[in-house]
Amino acid sequence: MSQGTLFDKVWDAHRVGTLSDGRDQLFIGLHLIHEVTSPQAFAQLHERDIDVAYPNRTFATVDHIVPTTAAGQVRPLADPLAEEMIAHLEANVARHGIRYFGPDSGQQGIVHVIGPELGLTQPGMTICCGDSHTSTHGALGAIAFGVGTSQVRDILATQTIAMSRLNVRRVEVNGVLGAGVYAKDVALHIIKTLGVQGGVGFAYEFAGSAIESLSVEGRMTLCNMAIEGGARIGYVNPDATTFAYLKGRDFAPAGEAWERAVSWWRSLRSDPDADYDDVVRIPAEDIGPTVTWGTHPGQAIGISERIPATESVPVGQRDDHAQALSYMDLKGGEPIVGTPVDVAFIGSCTNSRLEDIREVAHAIDGTGHRVHAGVKALVVPGSDAVKAAAEAEGLHEILVSAGFEWREPGCSMCLAMNPDRLIGRQLCASSSNRNFRGRQGSPTGRTVLMSPVMVAAAAIRGQLADAREVFGPAVGRGVETGQQEQS
Repeated sequence: MSQGTLFDKVWDAHRVGTLSDGRDQLFIGLHLIHEVTSPQAFAQLHERDIDVAYPNRTFATVDHIVPTTAAGQVRPLADPLAEEMIAHLEANVARHGIRYFGPDSGQQGIVHVIGPELGLTQPGMTICCGDSHTSTHGALGAIAFGVGTSQVRDILATQTIAMSRLNVRRVEVNGVLGAGVYAKDVALHIIKTLGVQGGVGFAYEFAGSAIESLSVEGRMTLCNMAIEGGARIGYVNPDATTFAYLKGRDFAPAGEAWERAVSWWRSLRSDPDADYDDVVRIPAEDIGPTVTWGTHPGQAIGISERIPATESVPVGQRDDHAQALSYMDLKGGEPIVGTPVDVAFIGSCTNSRLEDIREVAHAIDGTGHRVHAGVKALVVPGSDAVKAAAEAEGLHEILVSAGFEWREPGCSMCLAMNPDRLIGRQLCASSSNRNFRGRQGSPTGRTVLMSPVMVAAAAIRGQLADAREVFGPAVGRGVETGQQEQS
């Protein structure tokens, strides 16, 4: 087993004891809840007349089912099930004294966006949420993972969870990322390389000069996608970029407490001589703008590459490969560039932060580009704070002038739990994290994953395109670096 890694240090610091079956009982420092997986957990507590053990360590918001138009957010919501879920959450947080970032709070947003931006997410924490993409919070040096409804119940009741210790794989990306290459491309390349099951049983420590150069927002995109590669946890060691991001945020330590916290956070970094269960090294120059072609994130290629032919993949993968091609209406051996697009979606807990929106707006600004006729293009900020900051910079005006719809915060088209859905066989260029069949609402709808700037390029061309050709070869140069201004 690994020794001396951040994972080991944080795990050991939060271990309450070891159970007879070998699992560890972990104390959970921060518990985030939303409207979808919490109602059943609360109901099970109420059946047993159990209170929430540490309500000050649980924070709630609504995101999955929230409509992203102002008219759609008028209560009661048009969808009675969505209204019921929000009503249950509101009643439960009021009953137990849990802090709630609701639609009228000015701090509502996607749970994995508001946690870091409010400073709730901090290095050295154990963090859980009833959502698989909780791994996002590992970008700040936390050990964060998604849990099921029964585990949400257990955390509410005891602030602990029983879990088997994971192995630790260090995934190093060294070198300088090229122009037009973003954290999303790095994530897709890693998943393509290691496979969607490659991380099962592992926590991924993302490291190397290319990772260290990413901003916290870029690191969040990378850690968000760790779960898509089979890893339960993804994290980046905290550094000066992490501390600069956190300083001054609402729930971050202040004054002398800040200095003490930073000193402790520095001590959590993996030791130089730490032992890992596995190490994978990937040259940064091998990574280009990357898109998926199939029905899971591992079926990905560089935008300039051709779709793999079925006979070129291992025998055991050929049935899945052929079925994916058939579902996507694509042919092996053909270029992915030029595939027609019906919908373009910029948003989700993967890519809805200010940096994502800023880069798209800057790529478009002054070019005269407009969304292609027949393409429905949405930009959905990840939180009230992201929306306000983008509007303060005038980014929304650039996007709207180019033909994009500027929406209210929410999960939107990432999943089919709100009105933003695909229709029929529509193909969506998406900055979200999953391209499973039916993921975006239509049982026959098709999803192609890529970075936000690549989504914008597809929206403008009306087909999959290389953003470097649409916006110029210098697009994205220097973006997502630790030296970027933190917002």
